[in-house]
Amino acid sequence: MKIREVMRTKVVTITPETTYEEAARLMHKHKFSGLPVVDNAGNLAGMLSEKDLFRAIYPDYGNYMAESEIHHDLEASEDKIQEVRTQPVEKFMTRKVITIRPDSPVLAAGGLMLAKHIHRLPVVDNDKVVGIVSREDIYRAILKKRLKLRRWL
Repeated sequence: MKIREVMRTKVVTITPETTYEEAARLMHKHKFSGLPVVDNAGNLAGMLSEKDLFRAIYPDYGNYMAESEIHHDLEASEDKIQEVRTQPVEKFMTRKVITIRPDSPVLAAGGLMLAKHIHRLPVVDNDKVVGIVSREDIYRAILKKRLKLRRWL
């Protein structure tokens, strides 16, 4: 089975200039946990995940340990979102993105996601995003095909 058989082709993308707030709204609206970031030519420039959004508002470990008394007031820490809401996602996105090609085997993508601790891969052909595949997409496809669980999925 190939990635093109299980990938989602309706991909919501954002640009590096998209604000934190708009990206968060799109993720919520479409129930996605990550969005590909593309430049003006449509080439993949990065990925923005929920984890990236969380990192923008939570202190990193070094800051937490150095100023732990400040970070104990978690209610006040939520105010950090006001500081980042209008900032562009290029400040928070992951730039070194692991991708997969449409003709790659499904299990190669699954193994890559497990090894790299990631939940989704942009599917890229000639530097353009043509789809996205998640661990769930792969799991469902394998269950359908190999375990014949069509009626439950």
